[in-house]
Amino acid sequence: MKNLYKALANFQQEVPTIHKGTQGFGYSYADLTAIYKVINPLMKKNGLGFTQLLQENQMVTIIFHVESGESIESKTDIPMNVQLKGMNDFQVMGSAITYFRRYCLSSMLGLVTDKDIDASGEQTGKRKETITDERLQAALEKIKKGEYTMEKLKEKFELTPKQLELC
Repeated sequence: MKNLYKALANFQQEVPTIHKGTQGFGYSYADLTAIYKVINPLMKKNGLGFTQLLQENQMVTIIFHVESGESIESKTDIPMNVQLKGMNDFQVMGSAITYFRRYCLSSMLGLVTDKDIDASGEQTGKRKETITDERLQAALEKIKKGEYTMEKLKEKFELTPKQLELC
């Protein structure tokens, strides 16, 4: 891995801050085009390449050294069942893929895209988890035994209309 790490370290010494030039959803960000314009010549200069693959519900980002074939990879889960206002399921998925391509690549390459304020938002509450029918049945059994409550179940999980009928 010494070839890959040496090339990656050289790349990181040369890559500048990539300025956020795209506005959307109330914030600005560096889009993929802006990132590619900056990184592609430097990656070529340092003998690096990358690919990003979709495998089931994951984004797999692979950084490789062209001459040696050495590579590192990172897998990131893409959340499912997300709804965005005014978008159908395909548009939401496309948006998620683009988002994760940007952030996974930036993370693996150590890119800086202006000030890091992503964690400065105020938490508004926890999202409810989805629950499988099997897990729901187990929870309902616990409710019957008095070990769990329906209120806790509805507080923690997003139940489908079909699942609510079972309750």
